[in-house]
Formats: sequence, structure tokens, C-alpha cells
Amino acid sequence: MEDAEGLEFGKSDFVLLDEVNIEQFMENLKLRFEKARIYTFIGEGVVSVNPYKQMDIYGKEEINAYRGRELYENPPHLYAVADAAYKAMKRRAKDTCIVVSGESGAGKTEASKYIMQYIAAITNPSQRAEVESVKNVLLKSNCVLEAFGNAKTNRNDNSSRFGKYMDINFNFNGDPTGGHINNYLLEKLLRGGSDDMLKSLHLHNDPANYVYTRDGAVATTSNNDRYSHNAVLSALNVIGFSEEEIHSIYRILGTILILGNLQFETDRESVLVVGMGDVSHIAELTSTEPDNVTKSLLYRTVATGGGEVIEKGHSEKEACFGRDAFTKALYERLFGWIVGRINAVIEVKDYNPVLHGKNTVIGVLDIYGFEIFDNNSFEQFCINYCNEKLQQLFIQLILCQEQDEYRREGIIWQHIDYFNNQIIVDLVEQPHKGIISVLDEACLSVGKVTDTVCLESMDVKLGQHPHYTSRKLTPSDKTMEFHRDFLTCFLTYGFLDKNKDPLFQDFKRLMFNSSNPVMKEMWPDGQLSITEVTKRPLTAATLFKNSIVALVEKLSCKEPYYVRCIKPNDIKSPALFDDARCQHQVAYLGLLENVRVRRAGFACRQAYTRFLQRYKMTCENTWPNHLMGTDREAVEAIVTQHGFQDDVAYGHTMLFVRTPKSLFTLEQERAALVPVLVLFLQKVWRGALARMRCRRMRAIFAIMGCYKRYKVKVHFWEVERRFASVCSMADYGKSVEWPTPPAALTQFHSITQKLHRRWRARQIVKNIPPSDMGEIRAKVAALGALNGERKDWGCGRSWERDYLANVSHSHSTAMYLRNKDEYNQVIFSGFCRKMNRFNKSSDRALLITDKHIYKLDPKKQFKVLKRLPLEVITGLSVTAGVDQMVALHTSSQDDVLLYIQRGELCPDQDRIGELVGTLIDHFTRSVATVRGCRVR
Repeated sequence: MEDAEGLEFGKSDFVLLDEVNIEQFMENLKLRFEKARIYTFIGEGVVSVNPYKQMDIYGKEEINAYRGRELYENPPHLYAVADAAYKAMKRRAKDTCIVVSGESGAGKTEASKYIMQYIAAITNPSQRAEVESVKNVLLKSNCVLEAFGNAKTNRNDNSSRFGKYMDINFNFNGDPTGGHINNYLLEKLLRGGSDDMLKSLHLHNDPANYVYTRDGAVATTSNNDRYSHNAVLSALNVIGFSEEEIHSIYRILGTILILGNLQFETDRESVLVVGMGDVSHIAELTSTEPDNVTKSLLYRTVATGGGEVIEKGHSEKEACFGRDAFTKALYERLFGWIVGRINAVIEVKDYNPVLHGKNTVIGVLDIYGFEIFDNNSFEQFCINYCNEKLQQLFIQLILCQEQDEYRREGIIWQHIDYFNNQIIVDLVEQPHKGIISVLDEACLSVGKVTDTVCLESMDVKLGQHPHYTSRKLTPSDKTMEFHRDFLTCFLTYGFLDKNKDPLFQDFKRLMFNSSNPVMKEMWPDGQLSITEVTKRPLTAATLFKNSIVALVEKLSCKEPYYVRCIKPNDIKSPALFDDARCQHQVAYLGLLENVRVRRAGFACRQAYTRFLQRYKMTCENTWPNHLMGTDREAVEAIVTQHGFQDDVAYGHTMLFVRTPKSLFTLEQERAALVPVLVLFLQKVWRGALARMRCRRMRAIFAIMGCYKRYKVKVHFWEVERRFASVCSMADYGKSVEWPTPPAALTQFHSITQKLHRRWRARQIVKNIPPSDMGEIRAKVAALGALNGERKDWGCGRSWERDYLANVSHSHSTAMYLRNKDEYNQVIFSGFCRKMNRFNKSSDRALLITDKHIYKLDPKKQFKVLKRLPLEVITGLSVTAGVDQMVALHTSSQDDVLLYIQRGELCPDQDRIGELVGTLIDHFTRSVATVRGCRVR
């Protein structure tokens, strides 16, 4: 920080002043303002001076420069405070809040917007869609709330007329998951309508035509109204407002503007509305009946004690009063409804601490600042009470509790005096004695109670208070007027009426009966009957006091970070520094006392247990667990190892660190060690997981092995049981159904079935006579060759094989050939028909022996026409039909095509299978490996 800003810019932290006095403080503040250095630290807080000009210090480069850095590393900036609050929330899982305070026009609204933008920019680096959606809605909500909650005043073009406290919820990763907005005291000043109203709203483009926008239209503002209007419309769409809801918002705004121009006149004893056209426009915009609008404006429905309902006409003054109350209520209900709709969108949904981790919060408070006008009314009284309450919280946390904590912890400390404004807060809110109690009592009194009577009551009850005054109590103070002023600058005129904030029930019923569902939703209390007795509502001051007390309770349970905004002048000049004006703000904000406490005190304090838990890894004597007597001794060991002995103090239960630099050094070392420890833990955990998986796999395999063995045994037992008596069965177990085997025995099961079939075949075969075995072997061979290829191949009949044995003359030929060729047996013989290449046929006889194949002529006493050695046969071919065609293939390619005559056979006698089976059987038994015979 010292390198980034030289001495010519003054001290970047007021704690570094040579002497802590008001002169040096103001001199440093003025110097930095003149050098365009609008931010200055006070410890972990920042003082911000409104520059009244655009400054190029909020871009991406600045965001990246402050992201994750410590306060003292960069020049003072809002981003430094926002980052410090974010880091504290993320590192220590502690809720934090950023309180932006200062008087009206000091730049609080802009400061809170920059803080929100910074938090949005540094979160969700992975660009998760759901988180980006939450961020967009949070940012756009600012635009909408400003449009409806800010207004132009004589001191500020964009003055907050409401207080906004936004809680931003974060998950354990530090990404925003939602939020919630609380609004406080929407001031009933309706100045800020859009200049681009549609004709359907019956409005004109000139704001000067309307009472509620006339004052704001006199002076030219620096804002681009058309651009702002489009930005608000875009923001409403992003947040999720429907077209119907947006149109309803414009209709309500149009109604308010027209109501402000509505005038009344007295005609004899009755009051009339001047210009009934405006009434029709109001009825159209609110979706109500014109007669009902007129009736609500001119009459009040009252229920008597006996339950009778009467209509009481207004005087002209009462009608104006009712009109103003109605317009204020319309705007307040609209604003509250908008806030509720935004909260419904951004609230954290389906949050489960077990699944999503701890939900932490950063609160951002942007609330109206002190306002001291020439004439101050009820609104300024409430606003300034709120600021006194927040200043009291600042005093309590920063000036009072901090010094008390030093004393409790036994830290040597010289007490620093400061003004405790608790006495001012008590003057306003003390039960039965404070100003609010006096106002409420006057509002509840029966009879005519005026503001003057209320002032007299305050003079009596509060006259002895050292900080209360009025002209009656101090006649010499001519700044106040008799029967009107108190506390130097507050006018009692209108206090009681604004505190009562009365709204006739007639207006509530009028809006509840609207046919517009959005407007009807804003007025649920309009459904009450006029005769229904309800509890008296709390006054405006009491409601506001309760909301501020709740706000302070929310802030007090969080770790606070302060942005103290200062207004340099009243004319919005970027060059003028009004010393007296600024010094007054420095005084009532307690900044000088804050500097003294920070300078003499300590920047950080942590309980020994928490400090040790976070930084014990940086010291070998405390990691992973120390063996010392107390946690304090372990903390001392950490501090000594890093050489911070002169920068710390030891309390009874806490360690106090004077400068942030020492803590940052520890954070740097811890950040360097965390990845190492994470890797170590990952290694240990992965090893543990691997061992667990290994043990589990071993157990699984052991169980699987036992189970498989069990299933195998069960299968064997079942097979044994089913096939125990197959030897005595007629079919040798063919009809027995095999049990389904386990997967491990699939192959074994197949082999077992094959063995059973072979055993069964052997049992059947051994009972066959030897004379039939040749036929059996031939049929088996034919089955293997023709099964599935030829439907009928003569399996069911007896095979004779030698069909020429009993034919005359064939026997002598066979004997002749036996003697000549010396063959041992006839394999097959029978009549056939020869086919040649010219498709001519002739009757022939076929004789196949174990030596040769003979083609004989039956007409010439079976003369041998052709003789082929059996070895030259390379294969034979048959058809898949029922014909008796056979082709004998030879190695010399001199194939023989025969047709076994079917004419002399019975229709069911197919000899193709017999020929094929006998040949295959012969070759199989005579040659170990059949090389030349194949069947197609």
C-alpha cells in the first residue's frame, strides 16, 4: 500500500497519523480528497468522501487487484472492505455485515452498489448457471428498489427514502445461494414518477404537470431518465415480474399521480370532486367502479355502537387528508409488495445443512443518512433516530466493547473517552418517558389533541433531560419558535397525523374489491367488515422503532465492517471541501475516537483454541497436536517460531494481534501448507479406501467361491439323484430332464450330457446282433452326412445293400469279377439309369465292391461296361429333393451321373441314404483319415 500511494497523497490509514487530533485528521482528509483519493482506512473500516463525479476505479482490473488480498496490500477502497468481509465469512464460517452510514448525499447508495458488484464478481468462478441467476437477481433488485425507494431532494439527486438491509446467503464454497431484503420506513414523499407514461395511463410526459413530481422536475438532474426507466424495466423482467404485474405497477403509479392532482370544492353543505374525468381515470386504472371511487373520496363509512352503519360526509379538508393518506398507502403497499416479490425469488430454497454445509451470511446495510433541513418533520425525526441507533451500535461494538474486552482480558490499556449517544437514544425510545411514548400517548388520547398540546406534554415530561430543548424551555434561543419547535430543528406540525398514519377503511375495501388480482393481493385487510372490531394498530413511530431494534439485533450478532461516508459540500461540487461541514460529520460519526481506539488497540483478536486450530500446522511443535500444558503455551510457540512476539499481547483467553501484517504472514504460510496437507490426507484416505476395497473384494471373492462350490455340489447331488436308476430304465435315461447347471459348470454339463449319450448308445449297441452292425454303422454314417440336408433318405427301412444278389445272370457276373479282381465284399449293388451330357439315358446296373466300381449292362447279361478303382472316387453329390440322382466324382474328372431307378422301388424306399451310408462306413473303417471323400 505504501508503494502504491506516496506521501503526496497523505496517510492512507488515519491510524498512521503523527498525532491523533481533529486538525491532522481534517488536513489528511482534505488532502486526499483534493488528490482524488476518496477512500481512507481506519483499521478495517474505510472513510469514503463523495467525489460528485465519475471515477475510473471500479473496473475489472481493480476487482482482480483486490480479490483475495489483505487490507494493507492495496490502497484504501470499498473493494478492500468487501473482500475482508467475504474472507472472514469464508475462512471462519462467521456471519459478517457491512454497514454503510453517513448523512444524506454522502454516497451511501453508490457505495453499497459497488460492494454488491464486487461480491458478485469474485464469487462463482465456475459460472454455475443457478448461482449466476441468483447473482443477477440480487444485483437487479438494487435497480428496482432505487427506482421506487429513492427520490430527488434539495440535497441529493438520488436520496434513499427507505432503509435497505440485504442478507446474502452463501454456501460452504462461498457462492451466493439466495438472500433476503428488509426495508425500513418508506418515506411518504411521492417524487419520482416515470417521464415515459403511456397514453393508456392518462398521463402526460411532463412531470411538472403533477403535484407529486413538480418539485423534482424544476431542476435538471444528472441522471438519464429514459435510460434509468429502461434499466428498471429490464431489471423487473430479469427478477421474474410478469407483464401483468409490471403493467399493474404502472397503473398504480398513474393512479397516484392523478390522485395528487385531484381537487375538492364545497357546494353548500356537501363536498364535490373537481373534474370527474380524473375519477373515471382512477377507476379504470385501479379496476374499480367510478361510483365507488367517488364514494371513498367523499364519504367515510362508520359503524355505531349498536351495529348500525352510517355514511359520514367529509369536509373539504378531510377529503384532502383522506386523498393524501390513500396515495401514501398506495405507494407504501406497492413498495412492500415489490420487496416481497423479490424476496420470494432470492430466498434460499431446499436448504439442508447436512447436504449443503453451513449457510453463512454477509449483510449489507444501506440506510438513509442524517438529515438536517431548515424545517424538519416527522420523517427526519425517524431517519435521525435510526442513525443515532446505528451510531450507538458502532459505539457499543467499536468504542465500548473493545475497550471493555481489553480490560477483561488483562491487557494494559489507557481508557479513551468518547461521547456515548445512548442518552440520545433513550430520549427518543425510552418506554413511558421517551419522545415516541409521548407521541403515542397523544395519539391514543380522547378528544382534540393538537401538535401544540403534544409539544407541551413533551416539555413537561422531558424538560429535565439535558439534551431536550424547546423555545418554551430556552426562551433566549431564537432559532426556534414558540409552540412549534423542539430539539432545535424539529417542527411539531403534522407529527401526530403522520404518527397515526390513518387510512380510512373505505379505501382498503375499494382496493380489495378491485378486479385486478395484483392490486387485490396488496390489500388483504380490505376484506374486513365495517362492523368487525379490530385491535388498534401500532403507530408509525412505534412500528419504525420496533423494526430498527430488530435491525440492530441482526447486526450485533455479525462481525461488522464499516464504510463511513462523508459529504464534502452541499452544492455537489467535485472541487469544494467544506471544512466546517466535514468536521461536523467527523465529530458525530465518532471517527476520531475510532482512530484512537484502533491506534492504541489491536487489529485482530482470537480465542486461543480457535487460533491454535487454524494455525497449528505452521509450527512443528503444535502439529498435529501439541503436548504442552495449555493452549496458550501452544499459541506462544507458534508466535515465537514466526517472530511476532513484539506484535502480540496475551489475554486470559484470547490472543491479540496488533497489525494485520502478522496475521497475513500466518495466512500465507497456512495457504502454502494446506495443499500439502490436503495431498497427504488424500493419500492416506485413498490408501484407506483401497485397503477397504481390497478387503471387501477378498470377502466378495471368498463368498463367491463358497457359493460356487455350494452350487456345484448341489448340481452334482441333483444329477446323481435324477440319474441314479437310469441303468434299469428302458430308455437308459433319455426321458430324464437334466437340471440347469450353474454358469461355472456350463462346459462340464455339456461334456457330461455327451458322455451320457455315448454310454446310452453303447448300452443300446451292445444288444444289437453282429449281423446287423454293418447296417447300423451305415445308417449312422448317413445320418451324419445327410441329417438336415435331405428330408427322406430311407432311415426307417431295412437296408439290403446288395440288390442284384438274387437277379439271374448277375450272380455269375459277380463270381467272375470276384475271381478276376479278388474283391472281398459287395458294398452296394442295384439297378440304375445312366445320364450323359446330351441328356440321354439308358438302363444300367451298379456294383460297388471294396476294390472297384462297376457299371453293368443288364440287357447283355450284366456285361461290364466300365470299371473304376474305388480309390479314384473323390466324392459324391446328391440333391436335397426326393429324386434318386447321384454324381460320383473321380480324380480324373470323369464323373459318373446315375439315377437310381425309382420305378422298381416302393414309394417309401429311398436308396440314396443307403448308398451314401455304406460308402462312408467303408471308407471310414478302411482308411484312418478320410482325405479324398467328401459329401456335398
